Amino acid sequence: MTETVRPTPIVPKRARDPRLTNSDLAPLREQTWGTYDIFAFWMSDVHSVGGYVTAGSLFLLGLDPVQVLISLLVGIGVVYLFCDLVARPSQAAGVPYPVICRSVFGVFGANIPAVIRGLIAVAWYGIQTYLASAALDVVLLKLFPALTPLADVWQHGFLGLSLLGWFSFVLLWLVQAAVFWTGMETIRRFIDFCGPAVYVVMFLLAGFLVARAGWGAIDLNLGQVRYTGWQAVPVMLGAVALVVSYFSGPMLNFGDISRYGRSMTAVRRGNLLGLPVNFLLFSLLVVVTAALTVPVFGELITDPVATVARIDSTTAILLGALTFAVATVGINIVANFISPAFDFSHVNPQRISWRAGGMIAAVGSVLITPWNLYNSPEVIHYTLETLGAFIGPLFGVLIADYYLVRRRQVVVEDLFTLSPDGLYWYRKGFNPRAIAATVLGAAIAVVPVLVPGMTELAQYSWFIGMGVGLVAHTALSWRRR
Repeated sequence: MTETVRPTPIVPKRARDPRLTNSDLAPLREQTWGTYDIFAFWMSDVHSVGGYVTAGSLFLLGLDPVQVLISLLVGIGVVYLFCDLVARPSQAAGVPYPVICRSVFGVFGANIPAVIRGLIAVAWYGIQTYLASAALDVVLLKLFPALTPLADVWQHGFLGLSLLGWFSFVLLWLVQAAVFWTGMETIRRFIDFCGPAVYVVMFLLAGFLVARAGWGAIDLNLGQVRYTGWQAVPVMLGAVALVVSYFSGPMLNFGDISRYGRSMTAVRRGNLLGLPVNFLLFSLLVVVTAALTVPVFGELITDPVATVARIDSTTAILLGALTFAVATVGINIVANFISPAFDFSHVNPQRISWRAGGMIAAVGSVLITPWNLYNSPEVIHYTLETLGAFIGPLFGVLIADYYLVRRRQVVVEDLFTLSPDGLYWYRKGFNPRAIAATVLGAAIAVVPVLVPGMTELAQYSWFIGMGVGLVAHTALSWRRR
């Protein structure tokens, strides 16, 4: 079945205003990423310590394995559908997420979603770097036991992190910066390696535990089944929301990656392999591995680095911990480095290059001392979830404008002009309707996050914000027309 593409209106070519462009934000001349590259991107996004713990936590909600798998499939199916939707405008225009937002929020108003997404990425960039450094600590302590006192924050600590922790954190910080600095082609090759490498270690780890405990020891019920029948439905919906929330950040700015896709067919195939297929297989590997830690080690271990550290083989520990550290570096670069690089560059393209934008994010990730942030659930709740409540409305407004208001039409040249007769000038460079819809959606979505006693509703804040933003922007735009 052929796909109907609406023709783009023919407009006079405009000169690109230097205040809106640089070599990183301009439309790509060549789009070279194929299906495997997109697939590898999602593997890098899923195959991390955070992804492992998230997948395993779904099997601890009190549901039986079938209910969990249904929740997984529904949740990742929603992510897959929305990623295909958000990928199209950037792939068609060859521009990153903040630039395509100019068609919605205005050439200046696009800085609003860019800064919001950039700040969220900075926080998570620091946290993921800290998680990767913790895996490296395991390797160093195994190789050099004499370093143990340096791992004690009370004996040798600074700003809440041990001296050994500082060494590992700074080392990985520098490695990530070096990979990022060499450009997108190196990043593409790096993530092409990271995702498959984790699968190799996961299968080896599962094989080791099966050899120790036997196939009969595998029990997909990591926790006690507490919900059956209709009682399980709210819990399953919460699991779906958890999956969508986990991917909400990279899903919003997936245009930063899809712009490199050689075609939408390649992007869709990569999404299909990397999301429903890959996430389900990875989740099954996670639960099998976690389940086997009970008969082998006598306790349930849901942290892959902690599981590897319990193996009585130095080689296995080194291989496993280093692989998970590298994998976490991979997700950090693709999910939390590329995004703020484009976002902060977008604020002032002539003074902030893509590399400079990425380094701003990297420096900011140290200043927030992410180890303290990660160790304080209250701070994470009120900081990251409050900012995260804006992701849903931003997504809803973008989708509504591209598919419902403009019917998949984007005039690329007008994305880079400050002429008052440009399509995306709106009102002095800002689209008040898109901003109003975003504020309304965020205000409603953030209420259950901040109000005590509404924690069950808070898990649906992305859906609430997305729905309100989509409906409000569509209604305001159609009324204006």
